[in-house]
Amino acid sequence: MIAMLVLGVLLVLVIGYLVGIYNGLVRVRADVKLAWSNIDVLLVQRHDELPKLVETCKQYLQYEQQTLERVMQARSAVAAARTSGSITALGAAESGMRTGLAGLFAVAERYPDLKANQAFQHLQQRITGLEQAISDRREIYNEAVNINNVRIAAFPDALVATRYEFEPAHLLRFDTAQKTDVDMKAAFAG
Repeated sequence: MIAMLVLGVLLVLVIGYLVGIYNGLVRVRADVKLAWSNIDVLLVQRHDELPKLVETCKQYLQYEQQTLERVMQARSAVAAARTSGSITALGAAESGMRTGLAGLFAVAERYPDLKANQAFQHLQQRITGLEQAISDRREIYNEAVNINNVRIAAFPDALVATRYEFEPAHLLRFDTAQKTDVDMKAAFAG
């Protein structure tokens, strides 16, 4: 009788422990999704601001159409990468966006009237702020991914993760070319 009671208590404890592991894995998987969603929100905000910036610049940058087109192409590439959900494609698209914006802001330096325009100044500050926030959210996303991946690989969580098909998430990585500073000399040379 006592042996059955002890066995019952042990069974309840083991089941409780496994449920705790499962719930923890669900929580870290949800954290990864939340972190990605936070990046996505900022990408959408930036996506919405770029046409306003380009439209403001069009009045002043009559001879810089190629620069404006590069920014809009980069905007489209980021939108396509977001839609596809490909972390790799997003990294490449973000690099193009960064280069395009740097080129646009560099070209704007040559136009004092544009630099003095309040709408341009506001949009430049807004987009620069969004860029910084996106960078910060990337770090948070990668931290959430790391926690998720460690949990599903570590014993005993790996047993539950394998049984219930918890998948590792992918870090948001950038190749060497994407991590280097934008070449401002080349941006001004355009």
